[in-house]
Amino acid sequence: MNSVEIIPFDTRYSNDFYKLNVEWLKTYFYVEPNDEEVLSRPKKYIIDKGGYIFFAKLDDTIVGTFALMLLKTNVFELGKMAVSPKYRGQNIGQQLVQFCLDFSKEKQWDKIILYSNRKLKNALYIYEKYGFQEIPIEQNNPYARGDIKMELVL
Repeated sequence: MNSVEIIPFDTRYSNDFYKLNVEWLKTYFYVEPNDEEVLSRPKKYIIDKGGYIFFAKLDDTIVGTFALMLLKTNVFELGKMAVSPKYRGQNIGQQLVQFCLDFSKEKQWDKIILYSNRKLKNALYIYEKYGFQEIPIEQNNPYARGDIKMELVL
């Protein structure tokens, strides 16, 4: 297993955040207008609204990312998680999820939720491995591609 360094958001990596996310969206789905807006301006839509973005860095290369977006006090949405195709299968996604959980517990948050899609079997396996459980998805689900909602009570 490669050991990656997980680092906090830095504007110089904004383009990596965009590219990693758009790549997986185009591979499995399509880029929704809201995706384009948020991914193009992550500081405005995630950081400045009380959220966090982290990057997985291997040597000098950004190989993965995820965001924690504030929903309400002590409740965050885990999203915008992506790993470069060249680095998949190296447990980087699992390292990102473990970091996310450690960070969330350190902050003493109550809960993390996420939206995903049932065809993303590897992602769902990782989420379940780390304790996320499926909960009912609301009618006005914010993601057209989302057909499963999960939560982890911390």
